[in-house]
Amino acid sequence: MADFDAIYPDETEIEENIEETHVTLVPDPIIVRGAGNMTVFGLSNRFNCEFPSGLQSRVAPEEYQATVARINSVLKKTLPVNVKWLFCGCVCCCCTLGCSLWPVICLSKRTQHSLNKLLEWENSRLYNKLGLRWRLTKQHCDSSSMMEYVLLIEFIPKIPIYRPD
Repeated sequence: MADFDAIYPDETEIEENIEETHVTLVPDPIIVRGAGNMTVFGLSNRFNCEFPSGLQSRVAPEEYQATVARINSVLKKTLPVNVKWLFCGCVCCCCTLGCSLWPVICLSKRTQHSLNKLLEWENSRLYNKLGLRWRLTKQHCDSSSMMEYVLLIEFIPKIPIYRPD
């Protein structure tokens, strides 16, 4: 009768709780800010080609500089046109009730889209294989509440594959 009040643990519960847990530490992403002297709608006219120390032993400095050079070439082609349209839009803004600024906004979106396509190509070609992902994202500027576009280089955690025997 003494066993009537005893509580025995269920063996199926114990076996379910013995799963392997993997904790992967991922370093903070690397932020590459614009280094140009002109910014249109938060997009700088060039990014710095200086190799960040956080990418050492992950990417060759030549590959990093080639990627940033491709990004800068896209910006070099598109931003002067955006500035001309912005100037024309500001001059004609009173007459058109602000509608003359729409071409600049569309051109800026097109520039962002072409940069995102370039970064997708770079990621699929090289960086995803190295466990990295480049993205163009908006962030607050350090000195003010304005937003700017920055290159964010994220580290992709390697997910271990669990194969039960």
